[in-house]
Amino acid sequence: MTQLLKKAFEDASKLPDIEQNTLAKWLLEELEAERKWDRAFAGSEDILDRLADEAIEAHRQEKTTPLDIDKL
Repeated sequence: MTQLLKKAFEDASKLPDIEQNTLAKWLLEELEAERKWDRAFAGSEDILDRLADEAIEAHRQEKTTPLDIDKL
């Protein structure tokens, strides 16, 4: 455990129980969300590579148009 994380847990341990539980729930949800994103992107890497290659090829063939922010 890093010193910063250890300090955060030490400080959090001084909070009232309800605040500790709120913080713990938030942290666990954030960690699970991060794992979900990691799994989602791990499975999509090939697809993203293929889409990027297609976009580059379309640009080379001048099938793209510059983005006009004023028209958004």
